[in-house]
Amino acid sequence: MIKQILSKLPRKSSKSDTLASAGSDSNNNTNLGSSIQCSNGLNVVRRMSSAVFPSMVTAGAEAVEPHLSFKDVPNTEKQKLFVSKLNLCCVVYHFNDPDKDQAEKDSKRQALIELVDFVASGSAKFSEAAIAATCKMCAINLFRDFPPKYRSNSTGGETEDEEPMFDPAWSHLQIVYDLLLRFVSYSSLDVKVAKKYVDHSFILRLLELFDSEDPRERDCLKTILHRIYGKFMVHRPFVRKAVSNIIYRFVFETERHNGIAELLEIFGSVISGFALPLKEEHKMFLSRALIPLHKPKSVGIYHQQLTYCVVQFIEKEPKLASVVIKGLLKYWPVTNSQKELMFLSELEEILEMTGVVEFQKIMVPLFRRIGCCLNSSHFQVAERAHFLWNNEHVLNHITQNRQVILPLVFPALERNTRNHWNQAVLNLTLNVRKMFCEMDEELVLACQGKLEEEDSKSSMAAEKRRLTWERLETAASFQPVGGGNISFLVNPATCSVTC
Repeated sequence: MIKQILSKLPRKSSKSDTLASAGSDSNNNTNLGSSIQCSNGLNVVRRMSSAVFPSMVTAGAEAVEPHLSFKDVPNTEKQKLFVSKLNLCCVVYHFNDPDKDQAEKDSKRQALIELVDFVASGSAKFSEAAIAATCKMCAINLFRDFPPKYRSNSTGGETEDEEPMFDPAWSHLQIVYDLLLRFVSYSSLDVKVAKKYVDHSFILRLLELFDSEDPRERDCLKTILHRIYGKFMVHRPFVRKAVSNIIYRFVFETERHNGIAELLEIFGSVISGFALPLKEEHKMFLSRALIPLHKPKSVGIYHQQLTYCVVQFIEKEPKLASVVIKGLLKYWPVTNSQKELMFLSELEEILEMTGVVEFQKIMVPLFRRIGCCLNSSHFQVAERAHFLWNNEHVLNHITQNRQVILPLVFPALERNTRNHWNQAVLNLTLNVRKMFCEMDEELVLACQGKLEEEDSKSSMAAEKRRLTWERLETAASFQPVGGGNISFLVNPATCSVTC
């Protein structure tokens, strides 16, 4: 009975039946709806990709065979061939195994060379699709994570004693860098369109590449970043801020970066183009980034470029000389003689540009430090400090302010004449003393008398300390009277300790 009742009820169509019926009718609305959904999904994907690289939706961009030569296609098709070759070069190969995919690597390299030649010929026209495709190809090939650094002896990237490490993929990377350089240097490039793709994210990734251990790559990056800074004026504040952040991280956190010298070399020319009066942002870059760069141990790698940047600032605004010298004194090395020699060299260059007012602001702490350098046991440091008196501009400052400077350095000169081990330093000290005598003999005699008086007081204090220690030793050697653990205490009043 139940079976009969159920058999009379209408059957519910199964999912498989629905699909079968849908497939049997090619003009069915269901089939049309599914095609619309697929089309919408494809459009979504295209819209997402076109937000970055519109060349992917360019009609007919892929219609030209990428392996063709530019000579074999008409002028109307060269733009499409250019984009096709760029898309072909988006495949990245690994070079750890040189024999693997060698044919594909050679094909890609040939395509890259053809792209560079086409741009170099001047016949390229960078439409928005071509600009997007160029940036995409360069980003895919260049932007990569570097392997961990296993060097334990170095704290700041490459040193002069280390052999540079070369990237095995350089045969391709070099051509990509050449193409990117020609692209950003192209005279007819539409900057308004290109800045949408050479954007802040692109520049940040480009700056990250400055940490490459391959010096050839850093040299290419240096030229490219300089061209980007010159051409894309809208990005200049961002570039300065991003480089400042790299320097902050290097100085105050890691003390490891391979490209500080190249970044400073770029900024040497950037600083020379600053307008006067200097903006507060630029002065902050000097005080917060450039001056603290004297702190790391690896300053010798980039000290030449750093000095040039500092000198450029002082040439722009001479009042900054006192700020820089105070910074040098703050980070002055105590135990690193080679670093001290670099500081003395930079100091002389700055003093040549320092005016009288700025010099008087810093002369007291400055010549206290120079006095220590005159007394240095490292003969090169002592020699370099004495050579300051050979500089005519520095000597004029010293002569005008000898009443303050001579009392600061005279004790160091006197100690050198008495007991410095190096004969060359001793001769230089005698020459400096002779200069001071010729400037103001009365002041020299006064300083000598004061020094003798201080030495006498020091000798008396030393003798007093010696006698005090003798009394203490005598009291300590006094044998206790009586047996057991009972002993007489020494009365403090009988042995007063005064120093």
